[in-house]
Amino acid sequence: MNDQYLVIHQARTGEPTPYEMKLAGAIEEVFGGGSHTLDALVAGLNGRSIYAPDGQAWTAESFTTEIARLGAR
Repeated sequence: MNDQYLVIHQARTGEPTPYEMKLAGAIEEVFGGGSHTLDALVAGLNGRSIYAPDGQAWTAESFTTEIARLGAR
């Protein structure tokens, strides 16, 4: 094994929140269904009633902003 690679979860700062787990599961479902573009991902999340933290439907901009926020924590 090459030691330069992180073990899964090694880089996170804490356990995922229920919100993060729900969002991650929905993202996996959308990708698993064959959708691989940002617009298709956003549509898939909205279609599953997985909305942005403010309760509004996702947009490409709100999704990328939220993912950047989650990645920075």
